[in-house]
Amino acid sequence: MTSSTADLAVRPPCAAGTAAADRPARERWAALLVFLLPMAVAMAWVLPSIGHRQLWRDEHCTWWASSIGYPDLGFLIEHIDVVFTPFYASMHVWIALVGTSPTALRLPEGLAMAASAGLLGLIGRQLFTRRAGLLAGLLFALVPTVTRYGQEARPYAFAVFFSLLATLLLLRALERPTLRIWTLYTLAVALTGLSHLVALSVVAAHGVAVLRARRGGHHFAHWAFGCAVVMGTSMLLPMVAKGSGQAGQIAWNEASLLDVATYPRDLFGSWFAGVVVMALGVVGLLMAGHKALMPAVWAALPPALTFLTSDRLHLFLPRYLLFTIPAWLLLAAAGADRCAEGLIRLGWTGRRGRAAGWVLVTGAVAGFAFQVFPAVATARQDLPGEPDYAGAGRIVRAGERPGDGIVYDGEFSERKAMAYELRGGARPKDVLMRLTPQEIGWYSAAECDVPADCLAGYRRLWRVSTPTGGAHSVMRARTAAALAQQFRVVRTERLHHLTVELLESRSR
Repeated sequence: MTSSTADLAVRPPCAAGTAAADRPARERWAALLVFLLPMAVAMAWVLPSIGHRQLWRDEHCTWWASSIGYPDLGFLIEHIDVVFTPFYASMHVWIALVGTSPTALRLPEGLAMAASAGLLGLIGRQLFTRRAGLLAGLLFALVPTVTRYGQEARPYAFAVFFSLLATLLLLRALERPTLRIWTLYTLAVALTGLSHLVALSVVAAHGVAVLRARRGGHHFAHWAFGCAVVMGTSMLLPMVAKGSGQAGQIAWNEASLLDVATYPRDLFGSWFAGVVVMALGVVGLLMAGHKALMPAVWAALPPALTFLTSDRLHLFLPRYLLFTIPAWLLLAAAGADRCAEGLIRLGWTGRRGRAAGWVLVTGAVAGFAFQVFPAVATARQDLPGEPDYAGAGRIVRAGERPGDGIVYDGEFSERKAMAYELRGGARPKDVLMRLTPQEIGWYSAAECDVPADCLAGYRRLWRVSTPTGGAHSVMRARTAAALAQQFRVVRTERLHHLTVELLESRSR
């Protein structure tokens, strides 16, 4: 009796069918593990202390734009930040429900980063292997800039999330094309562009995957892809048209070759993370074959395009390119997985080989976490150059009296920051403000033309100065002269990049 005949004699007739039926269930559990484990690690890495670091000036813009009324927001985006309109509108609803504390403002971004780790795991599993997907997702959770921007009330975490979601949906559509999955992909493309326009360049990498699928026999894939991209991006045309006229607001960002040289560190948050991931990414590109083409285009094309057009569009900023980190990690995980597979074949096979592979993955993740932890700890701290507005807010709250006024050495970041720190209660009147930011459709205010008249009648003033804050932090000469003539300094508190002074009227 042959071995196959003996198996049939011993095994019940339904055994083969039962094993086949169990396989999809095992695959579903494996996919769930590849999604949930990286997401759990990312949550454990990003969410603790999410509200400890004080807001910086861009986050003050988020709070301001998301707190004013919708008509005022509409007037604001006529002049600035139209590309952030969907983010501000969404945050407007969010803060109405949960409040404006640093934790409340940053929680959506932290959750988006955590979910991104899980999505990356699924993409890696589908493109390469389960082990590569899990490794990519876990490494993503540990990247210092993932913690940094997962703890920031800006839209970059959503750009990462939606670019990953769109990529996963595209891979599923190419595997099992249905109208439902292509419709979801269309929506994901639109949401990627709405979160940040630069992230929309991930579609170029998607095109590479579609071309490969067409050569593999998917004759209608390129038509479905083209329709999805056209419909998805058409939703963005009004925002793109309006935003093109506001490009001057980031004209300060002039990219140089030095920015290219420091790009690995700035993108990943540390030299170690950047060099290791990019080096392994090159290995993955060389070893993974045609499967690595899509993540390679995803990783390389957006920074190349933004740098080459930086003199006109000024978009070469690491935080704008955060959505390319997953592509580098996919390549790195593929490279590490192939290297591990080669080492395993030298000594083990079967179950022992698979176990050895998982041991190597665990060791790689643990070693990476150990090396990047100092950079992650730094990412959770206040930004080095940002003034201590939280400390200034505490000083003013503790010492203010009814009838106090407040003045600023600038017209831009100081007002927003102190308005945030003194929110939720009575605060000194901004005595120099002639027109509010809502009235002029900007983040700054218009000040009095005759400062002496506006200062008259006040017995005490708080003065907030940020001498290292740039051109916007210089008080106008006539305002400074009026203050010196009418008030004297009775108290000075020096904080990090900030000074708080209490002034009393000389006529008391």
